[in-house]
Amino acid sequence: MSSTVGGGAAPAAGAAARLGFKPGMVIQELGWEDDTDDELRVAIEDAIDADMVDGDYGNVVDAVVLWWRAGDGDLVDGLVDSLTDLVAGGSIWLFTPKVGRPNTVDPADVAEAAPIAGLSTTTTIAVSADWSATKLVAPKH
Repeated sequence: MSSTVGGGAAPAAGAAARLGFKPGMVIQELGWEDDTDDELRVAIEDAIDADMVDGDYGNVVDAVVLWWRAGDGDLVDGLVDSLTDLVAGGSIWLFTPKVGRPNTVDPADVAEAAPIAGLSTTTTIAVSADWSATKLVAPKH
């Protein structure tokens, strides 16, 4: 009953693996709305073998998944808020709509906002048909 041959889960599972999520990790999800990629969300939860936690979690998390769209407000504020529960050495994966999709975020805006929030961008990957993910980390001191 649990086999999903041809169901499209494999690309999402591959994306979750490329994000570096492993069983036992605590992943906080912020910015969820109706347009988020549910297949990708399920693949992430499968990868960590748990549900993602929300902004009310109140404990440290290993990584943050931040869904962000043009019009969601000030990206710097969103990134700073994402740091609240993040463990030292953890990362923020900023999920934004791909170029050409509704509400896409200009990569220059991400490049500008990250250092103001005290973060460095390391990599950007495609994680689904409609979403890209940019990894943001606090610079090592």
